[in-house]
Amino acid sequence: MLETKISYIVTFVNNFESFVDYLVTVVWGIPLVACVVATSAYLLFATRLKPYFYLKHAFKLLFIRKENRGLGTNSHWGALTTALGGTIGMGNIAGVAIALQIGGSGAIFWMWITAAFGMIIKFFSCSLSCVYRQNVGKSGYVGGSMYTIILGLGNNFRWLSYTFSFFGMIGCLGIFQANQLSAVLLAKSQLPSFIPSIIIIGLIFLTLKGGVKRLGSFSSVFLPIMGGCYLIICLTIIIINLDRLGDISRSIFLGAFDPNAAIGGVLGLSIRDTIITGVKRAIFSNEAGVGTETLAHSTAKTEYPIREGLVAMIGPILDTHVICTATALIILSTDLLGNTESMGILLVAEAIEQSLPGIGASLLTAIFSLFALSTMITYAYYSTACAKYFFGEKIGQYYIYFYLLLIFISPYWSPITAIGIIDIAFALMTIPNLISIILLAPVVLKQMNIYFKNLGPR
Repeated sequence: MLETKISYIVTFVNNFESFVDYLVTVVWGIPLVACVVATSAYLLFATRLKPYFYLKHAFKLLFIRKENRGLGTNSHWGALTTALGGTIGMGNIAGVAIALQIGGSGAIFWMWITAAFGMIIKFFSCSLSCVYRQNVGKSGYVGGSMYTIILGLGNNFRWLSYTFSFFGMIGCLGIFQANQLSAVLLAKSQLPSFIPSIIIIGLIFLTLKGGVKRLGSFSSVFLPIMGGCYLIICLTIIIINLDRLGDISRSIFLGAFDPNAAIGGVLGLSIRDTIITGVKRAIFSNEAGVGTETLAHSTAKTEYPIREGLVAMIGPILDTHVICTATALIILSTDLLGNTESMGILLVAEAIEQSLPGIGASLLTAIFSLFALSTMITYAYYSTACAKYFFGEKIGQYYIYFYLLLIFISPYWSPITAIGIIDIAFALMTIPNLISIILLAPVVLKQMNIYFKNLGPR
């Protein structure tokens, strides 16, 4: 009897994983990739690349503590680090490892391209999130793509705002983060599997109790420290393996167009597979086009929405072009791809341990734990904000308990299934977000031209 029940459970799990894999293939097909590229191309043409020329100004804005005028709660720095807290970590470390294992070394090239295109999408979406904000009482002014849609496009598009918020509740679950963090912690200790989840849940509660202001304060302090420590580890390993850098670079550029020239990747890989893998993992890394970042950037206190749009463009540079590249280089500097059963974060830990035996994996565990925690805290805020919009403030506030329940359960799932669920939701969030950006692009263009004209020569 017991064996029969176990057999049913195993069959259900296998069928569920196959179903998730199938849905990922369906939603992340050429049509969605084409929509992201076409939207980026349209926005690049419409702006004549102007926002890219003001990136120096964007970095200067980070050093303004907080503007005296305008709506919002956080400084530009606080809003950016809150958004980065939701991307730097799993997407840039574990996500890159999975990208290389599935798409080969050429996948990182398409991650770079997607991030470069994604910057202009972030400029528009985050500018709009500061144009269309709403006062919801004790929480102050809140925004995000669902508010952009309903306030910018009107009641006829209410269904589109609900579509975004519904899939936002799913896409911003911390299931992949909890899955990977549990894997790395349990690999280093003999703790019962539920202990890491309980600790995570407690820390999320403590941080979120202070609201978005405490979240911004937490991210603005700890994120630079965590990111700096991780980059030091990566740079050390890259220097140790400097003689391999030429071969790695060739495999990245050649592998982007010829999977047979790539390091790693599954057998029978096509260029289409490499491109889609790179695009998926880049969007998971920096969330450009998805719209989740608008929930963080909408909290910025600023009189000029264009300023926050410029600041948001820095995100893909830091998390994809810097952190993702560093992660890819330390993995590709080893011979582990195709020669180990480790996946995701465990592959990164193995690669670091190979170059820095005795201390590498321990350092990664400490830094990665903080990265994962910051991501799950940010995602808890994101998913709860979407739930409050979808269900209303009174009912939506209880969504946090469902979020925490899944953090407790997800460590028992396959990492491919966990990231697959997020991929599906991200794809279905991207569609309403891109529609709103295209329809409301003239609003941003008008404000952009006025702002740049008043700012003077770059």
